[in-house]
Amino acid sequence: MIRGADIVVKSLISENVQHIFGYPGGAIMPVYDALYDYHDQIKHILTRHEQGAIHAAQGYARVSGKVGVALATSGPGATNLITGLADAMIDSTPLVCITGQVAAHLLGSDAFQETDVVGISMPVTKWNIQVRRAEDIAPAIAKGFHIARSGRPGPVLIDITKNAQVESGAFNYVPCLSIRSYRPNIPVEAKAIKAAAELINQAERPYVLFGQGVIIGKAEQEFKAFLDKTGIPAASTLLGSGALSEDHPSFVGKLGMHGNYAPNLLTNKCDVLIAIGMRFDDRVTGDLSRYAKQAKVIHLELDPAEVNKNVKCEVAVLGDCKESLAMLTAEVNSKTHEGWMEKFRELELLEKESVINHDLSPTKTGLTMGEVIRYVNQYKADDAVLVTDVGQHQMIAWRYFNFKTSKTQVTSGGLGTMGFALPAALGAQMADYSRQVICVVGDGGIQMTIQELGTIMQTKAPVKVVLLNNNFLGMVRQWQQMFFDRRYSFTELDNPDFIKLAEAYNIKATKVAEREDLSDAVADMLTHDGPYFLEVVVEKEDNVFPMIATGSSVEEVRLS
Repeated sequence: MIRGADIVVKSLISENVQHIFGYPGGAIMPVYDALYDYHDQIKHILTRHEQGAIHAAQGYARVSGKVGVALATSGPGATNLITGLADAMIDSTPLVCITGQVAAHLLGSDAFQETDVVGISMPVTKWNIQVRRAEDIAPAIAKGFHIARSGRPGPVLIDITKNAQVESGAFNYVPCLSIRSYRPNIPVEAKAIKAAAELINQAERPYVLFGQGVIIGKAEQEFKAFLDKTGIPAASTLLGSGALSEDHPSFVGKLGMHGNYAPNLLTNKCDVLIAIGMRFDDRVTGDLSRYAKQAKVIHLELDPAEVNKNVKCEVAVLGDCKESLAMLTAEVNSKTHEGWMEKFRELELLEKESVINHDLSPTKTGLTMGEVIRYVNQYKADDAVLVTDVGQHQMIAWRYFNFKTSKTQVTSGGLGTMGFALPAALGAQMADYSRQVICVVGDGGIQMTIQELGTIMQTKAPVKVVLLNNNFLGMVRQWQQMFFDRRYSFTELDNPDFIKLAEAYNIKATKVAEREDLSDAVADMLTHDGPYFLEVVVEKEDNVFPMIATGSSVEEVRLS
């Protein structure tokens, strides 16, 4: 018989958890006391805020492919996890979050730091539970890990009352392999494969849109084999970046509001649209009433709830895309589609002349965000991980970062959480110390979780932070310029001295405001042994194009 708190820790060890991100407090203190005895088996990273803990767990999960684990106390500690839970839910990130709770006999009495975190988190978790007895802890954790990682991944919250943590119980950890009412693995139907292959073989202008499902399904090689055989143009969603090397001949760019010109425009010109592991987010589709109406849609998707939700499809291929892609590749004909591909390349040249050259090699005085990323590409490793916050810098970094391998893109896609990048970069670095982790962030977003510089200091994680500082909430300002007659209402920032802040955390820091200093500064950052903070002062009114305005059609993508 051991304490419930020890059951928590031993259960995590049984699941091969190596890192936990968390913040202690009264209701979770017995678990923290137990962690003291197992520090040689499991590493706890003390963040400076619970939101930092869960974003770090997200970054860890996205790079490692494992379940991220976050630990928090009751009340405000637990509620500080909610944004991260919502973020993980919409971006399909596997997490197990464990929160302390007041003793069972105090539930409902408005005890100190009591909140109904199960009720609060229900809409933003894949599953949650409150455990009130020590004997129920191990089964709940086993079930939580199975649900978090299986099928379409997502976040789980396990709320454990304090009495359950201090009571004694027998430890017998049995991994959960199945749940009677939960069937995440959908067998791929040969009939659907045949129907999809027939459409693809008949198509003259087929087009692939691929998302994070390819990465989650570990289907990168199967996807490449499919494209190698069919020669179909393929474009990436935001979270799909890295599933296919951008050097691949079928890769034609990125989709969405600030994606590339050709992939957006030609969505409404294809005759067969093949969506693989993506959910037709509104930032990809624009106005649904004018989206790909001319095309027959094939949707390869694990989650049945996403099929026909936004875009009606001709053929739905349900199941794991690692399996379905292999089956589909065996049925399709070998082709090249050279003429169709040439249309993408022609529009690509137009975007290069109108936008890309000005972003990457500007002649104007002020520095652009794009040229910073150009130098990052020049000096980074092929498997470097890009972690971005939310805003203009996110779109620019995504557009110009050269993704060559999988699990190299970590960002907040569906929820758009400012403050995500800094703690997520820490988690990404903890997942793999051998890889460069480059955190690109804006001056607005970084100030939402800037205290996590303290966690980077304490762990000495060699995260490279690139702050693109325009003294504005840049994306909101761009919209105010374009749609609100330049009425810059509360978007201009009076910022602190970021270099002094970074140096206060014992992090090497440099500020660049002149073009001639940029290349050397980026090179110094990426070769530095340890964390580094690079602030680059960029133009205040630099905009991100192409752009599809909210409610517009993908055909109305603007180059300026």
